[in-house]
Amino acid sequence: MIEQFTSSFSTEDYWELFWLVRNSVITAAVLGLMGGVIGIFIMLRRSSLVVHGIAEISFAGAALALLAGVDVVAGSAVGAVAAAVLIGILSLRDRDTSAVTAVLMPFGLGLGILFLHLYQGRSANRFGLLTGQVVGVDDLQTRTLVTSAVLISIVLVLIWRPLMFVSVDPQLAAARGVSVGVLSMGFMVLLGLAVAMSVQVVGALLVLSLLVVPSAAALRVSSRPLTVVLLSSGIAVVSAVGGIMIAITGTVPISPYITTLSFLFYVGCLLIGRRRRATSVARQTERSLSKPSQ
Repeated sequence: MIEQFTSSFSTEDYWELFWLVRNSVITAAVLGLMGGVIGIFIMLRRSSLVVHGIAEISFAGAALALLAGVDVVAGSAVGAVAAAVLIGILSLRDRDTSAVTAVLMPFGLGLGILFLHLYQGRSANRFGLLTGQVVGVDDLQTRTLVTSAVLISIVLVLIWRPLMFVSVDPQLAAARGVSVGVLSMGFMVLLGLAVAMSVQVVGALLVLSLLVVPSAAALRVSSRPLTVVLLSSGIAVVSAVGGIMIAITGTVPISPYITTLSFLFYVGCLLIGRRRRATSVARQTERSLSKPSQ
């Protein structure tokens, strides 16, 4: 099995193949940058499961669009935003997003599977909605995805300070007069759009590798927001683009490469963070022992 896997790699006509997937590379890079910006809020708000739940409904919307013969990106976006708004409304009072998301996830996945079963077109299109595909992004979709990702990032930067305040301490933010409900709902809409955009590259099942894992890795080595954003953006870009660059040398879909790279980055950051903490504890212990006793 290992020999069969390694024999599928080929570097022949590599740059010709790269030219065919240039749209995916551009899109993956821009979405990676966007993931670094929105990922820190996902982690601070503990919304990782919400991302997966939105992705399932986004998958159902994309599958329905594929079945109806309309734009898949638009169908994915409608499904994702609808899911995000629904989760936001249902969890606005008790803030229990996990329960609401757990209810919606199997429903969305079931609908998506039903729509794909009814779809009579190419099987590659079905598989691509779940796990992403290398050459699945045309020029129009590239412009749409890049423009959407840039707009999402700009909006997040504009509302950065109040959204960060609400994400860290919503009770104190409400006491200070910040519109917690409006900001939270606005963030859910942005999150829905971000998930819908990312699904087009890595698929509905593995969207966490682009929006959650890079930020989770960055938070292991730093707690400074700007550092986390820059580091997580870099990890997401390298994982997404690197996964595509490796995938075009063989016949395996891009998703395993992207998820593996992001996981390796997480493990590396985890080890670095533990080493830093151990070094810090050792230094503090050394200082305390070196102080003269009174």
